[in-house]
Amino acid sequence: MLSRIELTGTPFEVGHSLGKFGATVAHSYLVSSAPWQSVMAWKGRSAAQAMVSLIQQRFSRIWEELGGLAAGLELPVEEVALWNCRGDVWAMAPDGCTTVQLPSAPSPRMTHNEDGDPGFAGFCAIAEVAIDQGSRFASFVYPASLPGHTFAVTEAGLAMTVNNLRSRDVAVGVPRMILTRALLDQPGVPAALDLLRQTPRAGGFHLTLAQRGHADLWSVEFNAAGVSAKRIQAPALHANHAIHADLRDFPQIITESSRCRQMRGDAMLDEAVRGASMAGSHDGENREPRGRDARKAGPAKGPAVDPLAILADQQNAEFPIYRNAPNDSDAENTMATADIRVENEAVRWDVYERPGEPPRFRLRDARVCAM
Repeated sequence: MLSRIELTGTPFEVGHSLGKFGATVAHSYLVSSAPWQSVMAWKGRSAAQAMVSLIQQRFSRIWEELGGLAAGLELPVEEVALWNCRGDVWAMAPDGCTTVQLPSAPSPRMTHNEDGDPGFAGFCAIAEVAIDQGSRFASFVYPASLPGHTFAVTEAGLAMTVNNLRSRDVAVGVPRMILTRALLDQPGVPAALDLLRQTPRAGGFHLTLAQRGHADLWSVEFNAAGVSAKRIQAPALHANHAIHADLRDFPQIITESSRCRQMRGDAMLDEAVRGASMAGSHDGENREPRGRDARKAGPAKGPAVDPLAILADQQNAEFPIYRNAPNDSDAENTMATADIRVENEAVRWDVYERPGEPPRFRLRDARVCAM
């Protein structure tokens, strides 16, 4: 089952506690796995060393967290740091994800399937993190990885979900998992976007961002070449490949799973929004917009889109949105689903282990509530 852990102290102490939490599966599974071996092939290369130097220079406290993580795992810091650069050096790292984005003033909603290495099933957690002289946040965490590259909410009210982008052109820059960890220290969306734009980037991610007390919902794609940030005006879905006009033509790997999840999710959204529009129409002479035009036509009337139903969909048996097959084509399974509502006074969110079951955790901002 998904665990709950509390991490407090200095950056090193927080990292050390997180390392101790993941040490068993790191030694029994991770270090002998194919993904680990693929990433460790970069050990000692100049590009990897340059990325580590940038972490040390620009994000010294996060480097302390990495040092603590390595100590808690009882693994060399060079190897743990490289593992946290995996998506920058290896495009096929087992990280996927799908996010449904629902703009709704004043309370936008983001609902996210966290897809990752099934070898970590049963060894992940919701971590409540409080760092001395730093930030407080709650995040889904994997063993041997820093928080921030999955889904998280901060005490400052910043909500974030993260989808993998498999960029082919990776520059020497700050690793993407370091950047998303750094975003959890920012006071809000403007500061988060400034950090992304002002920092040299190695690999890429897609983010959905929102801020407590603000109605805007943001879709953000970044890679080594640039940052594309767009306010979401209508219900949308993002699987794990770049779709923004500014970045989609840069070299990337789009797996068949990612392509099919995007297509199926778009179709389900179109159907739901079209049905809501038709249910709200009382004028037989009006022609309702169809497809993507329906999503652009403004707030839908009638039944609301159900993002949890979309993320539980398995109509395409080979490439489903909810992924639990042992032979998944990308070697990924859905580890958890987060349903995040960003309200005026608080960010209220539920974390589910499996579709159709009650939430495993219910949170308000960065704290787990009593169930």
